[in-house]
Amino acid sequence: MAANQRIAVGAMVAAACAASLAGCATGSSGSKEGAPGPVKGAPAPNSVLRLIGDGSTAYTGAQPHLPKPERLKSGEKPPQFVVFSWDGAGEDSQKLFSHFRKVAKANNATMTYFLSGVYMLPEGKRDLYHPPQHSPGRSDIGFNDEKGIADTVQQLRLAWLEGNEIGTHFNGHFCGPDGGAGEWSVGDWKNEIAQAKKFVKNWKTNSGLTNSPPLPFDYDKELIGARTPCLEGQKNFMKAAREMGFRYDTSGVNNQVWPKKKEGLWDLSMQLVPFPGHTNEQLTMDYNFMVSQSGTSTQGDPDKHGYWGDQMRDGLLKGFSRAYDGNRAPLVIGNHFESWNGGTYMRAVDEVVERVCNKPDVRCVSFRQLADWLDAQDPQTLAKLRTLEVGEAPKQGWASFLSARPAPAPKGVPGGPAVKQ
Repeated sequence: MAANQRIAVGAMVAAACAASLAGCATGSSGSKEGAPGPVKGAPAPNSVLRLIGDGSTAYTGAQPHLPKPERLKSGEKPPQFVVFSWDGAGEDSQKLFSHFRKVAKANNATMTYFLSGVYMLPEGKRDLYHPPQHSPGRSDIGFNDEKGIADTVQQLRLAWLEGNEIGTHFNGHFCGPDGGAGEWSVGDWKNEIAQAKKFVKNWKTNSGLTNSPPLPFDYDKELIGARTPCLEGQKNFMKAAREMGFRYDTSGVNNQVWPKKKEGLWDLSMQLVPFPGHTNEQLTMDYNFMVSQSGTSTQGDPDKHGYWGDQMRDGLLKGFSRAYDGNRAPLVIGNHFESWNGGTYMRAVDEVVERVCNKPDVRCVSFRQLADWLDAQDPQTLAKLRTLEVGEAPKQGWASFLSARPAPAPKGVPGGPAVKQ
């Protein structure tokens, strides 16, 4: 029931957003079929464990499998970063969260999962959500059920323990006029962020699953970045996010160039890449490829499904090659756990991960890991990298281009001397 509801809601959201360049997250909610099974991936019995609040979350020590960021040496060619990210992450009957966790592990990759807070809230408790500029209990995407929450929590737990990042896609996914995210004030955004955290930190109390293991992280510290619904409201969101300790935003549209900070946050926007068969470029998101191919229909002509997926795959691969052989700007890709046009875009992402993440000098990472690496670099080195245009490799070669001796990283910055406690 819940899974079918998600698909119906997703179609309505797609129709509402079809006219814009922005990507729309439709997310996932759970299915009521069957009872919750045993939960795997709890912290080891002898590990550090300090429960937080009602025990929905816990401090379990430093996150495993996070690489230590290192500052580029003089003349060193930068690695090629690729970020695969997911809007409205949740586990439903399609099992796409668990699927892409396995794909990531098999290809030496980590990813960012932007959780929608309402997926941690059961339908019967929907009135606990007070969305900005809307009545209590209102949401443009579905709430969840007991099994859906249990399944989503299990995937979140395993994903974090494997080194993936848990970000936020906020809650009700409101787009467009009449109270959409683009009309929210800084105060509205702070309220929305606080509620997204609250639903994660209280999923046990709200769902009744009090005997389940906790999520193994402190979400107040874990949450450092987001993507806004339909890429709307970025300006006021960034002001709120900076004041609430966020480190990056990925709600914009950019070219394939090296990122810089905006409003004190790393601007890790999705990018425009070649669109095979077209003269224009396309945003690196499944939703935008779909709208350009089948319009507002999430299930267009079945005879074209394979071709459409190949178009997205080849466009992302062309964008990757343009950076890999050119300026080495990080490639940022956004997606949803969806079955649009027969699941062809999910197949495309599978193939892109397999083809790029195993290449030499390629690092398929989360936004957190990318932000850590950027923070570790000499600002002058990053400024020089930003002089390279889309697809432009240094004419004199990387060794000469980045031959200046980088300044040492200051204390407390990744890659610099440790701060004495």
